[in-house]
Amino acid sequence: MGLEYEADTRVAQWLVETGAGGRLVLFGPKGFEAYARVRFIRDPQRPGEREADVTLARSHKSDLWQTQRVIARLTEFTTTDHGYFAVWDGYSDLPLPTYDGLFELPHRRYAIFKGPLNAIDDWVTDMGAQHPPAFVWPTDRAWCFAADVDPHWAGVGAARDAIRALTADEELDAIEADPEQQQPHYG
Repeated sequence: MGLEYEADTRVAQWLVETGAGGRLVLFGPKGFEAYARVRFIRDPQRPGEREADVTLARSHKSDLWQTQRVIARLTEFTTTDHGYFAVWDGYSDLPLPTYDGLFELPHRRYAIFKGPLNAIDDWVTDMGAQHPPAFVWPTDRAWCFAADVDPHWAGVGAARDAIRALTADEELDAIEADPEQQQPHYG
């Protein structure tokens, strides 16, 4: 396995030091030059539309595949090949440590793993789950990927060039976003 459990939750403290509140689980911490939303499925097209109303093409890429693509692209914009992966403890199918060393945010707790950023490519094999991690960031904190369990998209904070690379990637449905604005959501 490329990832190891990280019992020292202080490695995630930088996430909350920005005072980002509830937007933290959606976009990561404040302070990046730019932000984007990576839409796992399209935004709602009418009020009250539910995710279950969306028909996906057979060729539609999974949330995890899209996450793997995002992390691969973001790795081009960091000085390190190692980072941290925070996993929400609400997923009952994940082999999370039963230690008390979980990182806590309001209404969420996470186990933290460390290892090479390309460990995301073996996520299903190593972690036994199809859903993406809740947070991924490199050790130099050049960017932060955030995928909360509720929205139909993941947020990314990074340098402007990194965000441009994501929005220009034809394999992703990524758009620039302002974390301070209300984001589209399904009913």
